[in-house]
Amino acid sequence: MNRGGPHGRLYDSIASFLGKNPPPGIPRKWERFSDFAILPFGSFHGSEWEEIIGPELWKSVAEGLDVNRLGVMGEVTGNIRKSGVRMLHGEDDWVIRRESGVDYGYHVTKCMFSAGNVNERRRMGEIVSRGEVVVDMFSGIGYYSLPILVHSEAHHVHCCEWNDDAISSLEWSLRRNGVESRCTIYPGDNRKSSKIIGRVADRVIMGLLPSSEGSFGAAMEVLSESGGVVHIHGLANPREYSSWAEGIVQQIGSLRPSCVVEIQKINRIKSYAPHWDHVVLDVFVQ
Repeated sequence: MNRGGPHGRLYDSIASFLGKNPPPGIPRKWERFSDFAILPFGSFHGSEWEEIIGPELWKSVAEGLDVNRLGVMGEVTGNIRKSGVRMLHGEDDWVIRRESGVDYGYHVTKCMFSAGNVNERRRMGEIVSRGEVVVDMFSGIGYYSLPILVHSEAHHVHCCEWNDDAISSLEWSLRRNGVESRCTIYPGDNRKSSKIIGRVADRVIMGLLPSSEGSFGAAMEVLSESGGVVHIHGLANPREYSSWAEGIVQQIGSLRPSCVVEIQKINRIKSYAPHWDHVVLDVFVQ
């Protein structure tokens, strides 16, 4: 039976492989770009799948999704935010994701990429003014730095990153997008890199979850003497955005006692976990 729609085609492909109706548990959503599909964590889970799971099943899934490569999402772990994606079908884990006119190249099993942060990536490319100097304290593969470099007239972006795989991806993407001349990468701990960069930033991005609190001091070390805007990512209870933001403001203020720290905006990115949202706090320090 041809059920139609992406899920129906996937169901039919698996049913054809099995020669019967599949057990419950076939995913109804997945992430797809180019010839690669990433299944959500927990797909094909349960005792009825235990004897079915194997290369031939993954081949039928790939055929049903009309892709050449297939992976499954795992948990992002560790301080360097290693990807949790595991390959199921195909061997090459290098992908090029094009989003809002920006090309990101990376190994899906080594570097994470959150599709749900698309609006924030776009926003970063829109709000930076001509001539600004930006310091991205946790740049990763360039989630926010690349849109800034491609879509704004920022003078220079300084990228701090401690994951060697992410740095390699960022270097590739800078060349691919033709913006490498306006970016400097600092490998290692940003608390050390900040001392090299100095007080040059008009804008600082702190995109580490669940918290970048350990590098607040480093952020203040790179923010210019005249001040600027700091974008702080974090996790907050949906009912307690204001109290979370006020706590951040107090910490930032204690690091620059002579400055005024004001909340510009609290931007919800997405739901992160039950009772927790991924949010971005924009604070102005002067």
